[in-house]
Amino acid sequence: MRVLVTGSTQGIGYAIAQAFVARGDEVIVHGRHNLAKAEKACEEMGAAHALVCDLSDMEQVKGLYARTGPVDCLILNASVQFKANWLDVTEAEMDAQLTVNLKSTLSLIQAYYPAMQEKGFGRIVTIGSTNQYRQHPELSFYAATKCAVMSLVKNIAKFVAPYGVTVNNVAPGAIETPRNADVCTDSTARAAVEAAIPLGRFGQPEDCVGAVMLLCSEAGGYVTGSDIVIDGGLRL
Repeated sequence: MRVLVTGSTQGIGYAIAQAFVARGDEVIVHGRHNLAKAEKACEEMGAAHALVCDLSDMEQVKGLYARTGPVDCLILNASVQFKANWLDVTEAEMDAQLTVNLKSTLSLIQAYYPAMQEKGFGRIVTIGSTNQYRQHPELSFYAATKCAVMSLVKNIAKFVAPYGVTVNNVAPGAIETPRNADVCTDSTARAAVEAAIPLGRFGQPEDCVGAVMLLCSEAGGYVTGSDIVIDGGLRL
């Protein structure tokens, strides 16, 4: 199968792309603007292609399909996050998160779905966040964009299911990625986060892989419009 994983030069996206490569799929690695980094990740995991596209630029987003052609699995992992008290979130921060996390998601689904419909097969997976379910003091707007994506998933899934296409969401919790490096490398901050996780540890990017692979396999073919939360119980 052909697979596009957005935001796959590091972290969760890298682990997901690597798993598809290991399964024998033709994988397209995507980065925001650093082509050398995307090509390095592509070479490391043995993926087929590497490209960059700034998902905050809707003109670039609208041109991505023409550069890749159709895919069987579309994994929408890339996002941006600004931590700020809800009283201090700026309009620029709102716009960036809204565009990358929500608008580009719908635009890419719109672009890649018609070929899936024609083929009678497709797997679309968005990567959400445990903050869809919990209140983080500095992630109110980020969480709102992820909740909006989940609403899209549920709405779109119903209408594309008759054509053999499934749409699902996977919601990671506190995962040890470059985005969380400041917390992970601060022993006090790390301990505080891990104390709030019933399983007692940060997740690893690989912890998110199994759910995505299930949803993109024959075994997961009867799952659509769903959310799989992978957070060690953090939302509880």
